[in-house]
Parts: sequence; C-alpha cells; structure tokens
Amino acid sequence: MKSLNDIQGVYLIGIGGIGMSALARYFMVQGKPVAGYDRVSTPLTQELEAEGMSVHYTDSVDLIPSNFKQLGPNHVLVIYTPAVPSDHAELNYLQQNGYTIMKRSQVLGELSRTYRTVAVAGTHGKTTTSSIVAHLLRSSSIDCNAFLGGISTNYNTNLLTSTNSNLMVVEADEFDRSFLTLSPEVAIITSVDADHLDIYGTAENMLSSFIEFSEKVVSGGTLIYKLGLPFDASTRKKFTYSVSGQSDYYTSDLSIANGRYNFNLNTPFGTITDISFGMPGSHNVENAVAAVAAAQQVGLTDAEIKAGLASYTGVKRRFEVHINTPETVYVDDYAHHPTELTACINSAREMWPGRKVKGIFQPHLFSRTKDHMEGFGQSLSLMDEVILLDIYPAREKPMEGITSAALLQYVSQPNKKLLSKADALNSISHKNTDVLLTLGAGDIDQLVQPIKAKLS
Repeated sequence: MKSLNDIQGVYLIGIGGIGMSALARYFMVQGKPVAGYDRVSTPLTQELEAEGMSVHYTDSVDLIPSNFKQLGPNHVLVIYTPAVPSDHAELNYLQQNGYTIMKRSQVLGELSRTYRTVAVAGTHGKTTTSSIVAHLLRSSSIDCNAFLGGISTNYNTNLLTSTNSNLMVVEADEFDRSFLTLSPEVAIITSVDADHLDIYGTAENMLSSFIEFSEKVVSGGTLIYKLGLPFDASTRKKFTYSVSGQSDYYTSDLSIANGRYNFNLNTPFGTITDISFGMPGSHNVENAVAAVAAAQQVGLTDAEIKAGLASYTGVKRRFEVHINTPETVYVDDYAHHPTELTACINSAREMWPGRKVKGIFQPHLFSRTKDHMEGFGQSLSLMDEVILLDIYPAREKPMEGITSAALLQYVSQPNKKLLSKADALNSISHKNTDVLLTLGAGDIDQLVQPIKAKLS
C-alpha cells in the first residue's frame, strides 16, 4: 500500500457497502478527496454524498471524476469489494491504466499493522460483538478507532476515529478469506457455522481458514473464542467464553427485568457484579461476555466495563425494536442464516412470551439457500406465521430449482405463504399483527419505514 502521504485521492468501487463506506469515511477524515461508484442509491450512499463524497450509480469510465484522472495512477488508491463483477468497466479501466488497486480487506490489513488491533471474527455475532467492544473502549478512558459492519445506534455511524488512541476495532470478515490480511493483537472468534460454501466448498475448508486466522494473532497477543470451538493458541494467551459454564468468562445469576438482562460476570481476574445490559437475547449476552474479555485485555477497569454495557444501545438491523406496545411489537433483524434466524425468533419469544410471532423473511443468495434449505425450514417453522419473499440474489445468478417456492416446502408451519414485497406490506395491519419480525440481509430493509408507518 502506498504511504498515505503519497495518496491524494481514494476511489471506491462498491462505496455503498457497509464496510466500504466506513473506509470511505476514514479517508475523508484523513483529508483525502473520496469518490466512488455503487449499483444503486441508498440512504447510506446519500449520507456519503452529504458528507462531501462524489458518488454515481452507472458503471461508466466517463463518470469517474476528472480530478481523479488528473491526479493519475501514482496518487490515487482504488479500493474495491469482491462482490464487483470481473467485467466491471471502471475497474478494468483503472487496472489497465496502472492505478494501485486493493481489496477492502487488504487496506484494513495494512491499517491493522499501524494500530493495536482488536479483530472480531465469526459467522454470527461479529457485528454486534465488535460494536460492543468499540463502545466499551469509546466510553472509557482508553478510546478507539473502529470499522464496524453495521451502524452503531450509540453513534449513528459505522466509523469511529480518535486522535488520541492507537487502538482499532475491526470486524474480521470471513467472506473471500478477507480476515487473513489482519494482524490483530486481540482476536475474538464467536462461531464457525458452515456459511459461504460458494467460496469455501466445504465446512472443513472454512474451519481451516478460521484456524489460519487464529494464528494471525501477533506474538504475545490474545485469542478469545467461544467455548467448544476447536482452536489452540499454544504460543499466545487464550481465553474461552460462554453464557454460563466451564469457560474462562461466564455469567451467573442471570435474570431479565423490564426488558434488560442483569447478571454477574465471572472472569479470570475476579467477578464484575450487578451488570445491566439492554440487548435482547441470550446470544447477545454471550457477545457481551466476549467483548468484556477483549476490553480487559486492553486495560479497561471493571467500572468502565459496567458503565459501557449499561449504556450500549445496539446496532441498526440487529434485533432493532421499532415498535413496542402492549398491542404491537415490530422488530427488524439482519438474520440470514438458520442459526441467526433461530436466535432472533427465540429472543422474540423470550422478550414477549405467549404472543403470536409472525415473520417476513427474504432469503439472501441462491447458494446459501441451497446449502441450508432444511435448516431454514426448521428455523422459520418456529414462528406462528411465515411470509417468504423471493430470494435476494446479490452477486449471484439464479440456480435451477433454488427458489423461495422450493424453500417453502421445507417449512412445517402450515400458516405460510410466498408473497411479493408489495403484497407482504399490504397484508400487514394492526388487526393481524402481534409480534412482527422482518428478517434478511438483502433489500428487505426497504420495508421497515412503510411497515412502521402502517403500524404506528
């Protein structure tokens, strides 16, 4: 990577992605001109434009801002996401003209060697866990920089910067083996369920990559992983965590009151008592336990940890409660894997026991749907009513026989139907809604505001 002193402009292809937009914001803070392309305009790209970035939505070399062409290949860093197709006209033009071109993960890897890095990996839980770590640090005397995989509701952004901290919190993404570029001082691994099999081929190959990531922890660093995961860190410090039980970090006296969890947290360095934490679901308590383990490794006090957990408010689209009245509850969640769906549905059952749970689910990727047909069916069947939307393809082309209609056959709950987004919205009313969940990683979030308007 060129020295940042040499870079006079940063151009991002796929600038509207959650990870890409955090990098775009980072370079803006560094005083560099930033521009980019994305496929569609979204609220996030509109925010980037409002922050002073030039963004366009048609793949055309002519739309690359002239000042970036004038700066030339030696002074412009081009960052792209692996989701960009190989025939992308702008990417090919920039490659052919000698620009420095790096994947988002490579840039984060370079940055991780200039900061003391806390990296959070896992097929589920990494966005929430990394945002808890970042909030604990930001609200303490230590502070941090952070590149998050979601919009923190505490700060309404996916990027935190600090001029007085050399710590960086980063979400370590397993897609495309991106996390293998990182050099963390502290690494957390939350889960290693089979996912991204279009990249890895087998669950065993994916596990091998996570093991390789665990070995990227710098000498003298710390590996923190969920109890039961098959990691060994013989040359590094290592700690296990769980909600309860035979691990280095675990909770005790866990209870729920007024929508908040209360518990004690047992650590190798003593017990932190009377913790209050407001994120629903025992899986989120477990994420908090992992975050505390990391926070202790970089020097937070028990008092700072307690205060940070009490004031943490979550991540947008991670069990985000939009309406919560005695008559109607509406929650939106990014869940797009059977394990995540199960956790979200069980959290709703736990928070609002005895109430009828209806869910609208948009499957994400043909390959993931194909790999987990049976698992999706079992998870969705935990609800009282299921509405399926068509599969959101993202970067993929259709696969023969892999459709939402086929997935619906695996749902044992008889109260189920396949609808368009428009029909799903029209089907919702106060009369037929008790607890409603919208679920998925595609563009189902476009339904959130219309649903809120109908139910408010």
